Amino acid sequence: MSIRKLSVCFVCLGNICRSPTAEGVFAKLVADANLRGIVRVDSAGLGAWHKGERADKRARAVAENHGYELHSVARQLTEADFATHDLLIAMDQGNVNELEAWAPDPAAKLKIKLLRDFDPDSPKGAEVPDPYYGRAEDFERMFSLVEIACQGLLDHAIERYRLEPLS
Repeated sequence: MSIRKLSVCFVCLGNICRSPTAEGVFAKLVADANLRGIVRVDSAGLGAWHKGERADKRARAVAENHGYELHSVARQLTEADFATHDLLIAMDQGNVNELEAWAPDPAAKLKIKLLRDFDPDSPKGAEVPDPYYGRAEDFERMFSLVEIACQGLLDHAIERYRLEPLS
C-alpha cells in the first residue's frame, strides 16, 4: 500500500504575517492529527521585501498566546512552487489573481485556493485581512480566521486525499 502525501504552501503578499501564521497553525494541526511526514507545510510571499526575515513579531506573539509557534523564514514564491506543491492557499483575492497570473499552465491554476473557502461558516470568497498596518486586535482577528480555516482545510484534505495517520 502506498502512502498518500500532500504538500501545501500558504501564500500572502510578503510572507511575514498571514501565510507564516497559516503555516504554523496548519503544521501543528497536522502534527496533532499524526500526519507529520504525510503532509508537507510551507509558506511563501508574492514579493521579496521581507526575504530572510522571521514572521512579524506581532503575529508570533498572537500565535504563541494561542499555543502555536511560527518558525518560518520569509521567502518569495517561485515557479517551482507550482510543481512541488499540491495546493497553493492564498489569503485574499488579490493573492489568488497574482498566483493565477504566475501559474505556468491550467493544471497549476487548479492548485490555487482561497483559505477561507475551507471555513464552513465563511461566505465563499471571504478573505483573511492583512493586519500588517493594523493594531493588535487585527492580528488577533487574523489569527482566529486562519485557525478556523486551517482546521477546515485539514478536514478537507483528510477526506479529499484520503490521508491516513502513520502508525
